[in-house]
Amino acid sequence: MAKKAKMTWSGFSLQPRKEMPQGVWIQCPQCKETLFRKKVKENREVCLHCAYHFRIDAKTRISQLADEGSFEEFDAMLTTSDPLNFHFRGTTYAERAAQDREKTGSIEAIRTGRAFIRGRRVILAVMDPSYLMGSMGEVVGEKFCRAVDAAMEKNLPFICVSCSGGARMHEGVISVQQMAKTSAALARLDEAKGLFISVLSDPTTGGVSASFAMLGDVIIAEPKALIGFAGPRVIKQTINVDLPEGFQTSEFLLEHGFVDMIVDRRELRGEIARLIDYFGKGY
Repeated sequence: MAKKAKMTWSGFSLQPRKEMPQGVWIQCPQCKETLFRKKVKENREVCLHCAYHFRIDAKTRISQLADEGSFEEFDAMLTTSDPLNFHFRGTTYAERAAQDREKTGSIEAIRTGRAFIRGRRVILAVMDPSYLMGSMGEVVGEKFCRAVDAAMEKNLPFICVSCSGGARMHEGVISVQQMAKTSAALARLDEAKGLFISVLSDPTTGGVSASFAMLGDVIIAEPKALIGFAGPRVIKQTINVDLPEGFQTSEFLLEHGFVDMIVDRRELRGEIARLIDYFGKGY
């Protein structure tokens, strides 16, 4: 009996379809377009169709803002002492922090250091939403204040990019204390005639929005970022009020005078450099 021929179509064997490698394509949460991941990265993590700004970690943000190879991190190894011996749903705070460190490679929810932005020397602080949603605890507060002190000592502009769910519940009142601590540090910077540029990304909420994030000499927001104290769902559940359209977005806050400007991420480096020059703080 003759051997059965292999089924083909247009000269090609009908083989099982190969699976697409993970992470090659992503979907935009806003316009629902399927995007080539590499092109999004080249576009500074901004959707090529609708300009939606994807959430990015501190390492990516620093690579976008700082001149190549110029960032020198300090206080990188500061870690929390777990002051309350906190447990939540069968997991300790220490275990959760260790999991995020292993998953993200970040030691804490903020990175601070010296850098150049288009040749201008700055002290740079960047919050990391990939680590405990960028929440502010004792280490975040301490690193922020040390960065402010470095800016005063060197007479350099202080740039902070916020991205946070607020004060860290795992540390209770100690995390809330960081609101006053960071605000006091910025008051000293102001007395020293220093420049603080605050950049708000999605989301900037809770204790961070109620303290240092809104204390900039210039406050910049990325487009359509969620900015506020309690989020829209919490407000709805608490007081059962329908909120205005677009409430707590960058655009709403700009219209009501809470932020100074909205800047597309692809233009942020240039805008910060321009502001530094405008205030006469470039070195």
